[in-house]
Amino acid sequence: MTHPFLEAAAEALAAEGIGSLRYQFPYFERGSRRPDPRPVLLATVRGAVELAGREAGGLPVLAGGKSMGGRMTSLAAADERLEGVRGVVFFGFPLHAAGKPSGERGDHLRSVPLPLLFLQGTRDRLADLSLLRPLCTELGDRATLHVVDDADHSFHMTKRSGRTDEEVMGELAGVVSSWASRAVA
Repeated sequence: MTHPFLEAAAEALAAEGIGSLRYQFPYFERGSRRPDPRPVLLATVRGAVELAGREAGGLPVLAGGKSMGGRMTSLAAADERLEGVRGVVFFGFPLHAAGKPSGERGDHLRSVPLPLLFLQGTRDRLADLSLLRPLCTELGDRATLHVVDDADHSFHMTKRSGRTDEEVMGELAGVVSSWASRAVA
């Protein structure tokens, strides 16, 4: 939760009037690089969503996360309703392993009954856009895809793009804000 990307995202979202609740999975707390078993990851997501709902004081709650955190959030939402959550935001959905394009990791999204916002870079090696775009189309009105040219999975920009990571983070926060005003209305 202290990763520079997540800190920057929380600050950019705050500038848009959106609060964030950051949390860590137990494996990270232990200093391990190997993720916990899926039931532990999903229970952690549910616990964070429950806490966010209590702390939000009646405000609309969006859930989501960066990469695996977002994927675990959507898996939790596919398994059972996430109380009070009005939409899911993915900062780089990991559709497949790097260099192994496949859409299987997105199959569960068909069972998520919430609006979904995908924020993806054109250089994201974990989400081939030729696979993600059709999935979003299949999900219909529930899915919104915002693509950032020249951004990688962590939304780092190439020098030739002429844009900074900070500018892109501001863009992403603005997209989340605009989408949320429609998604939670």
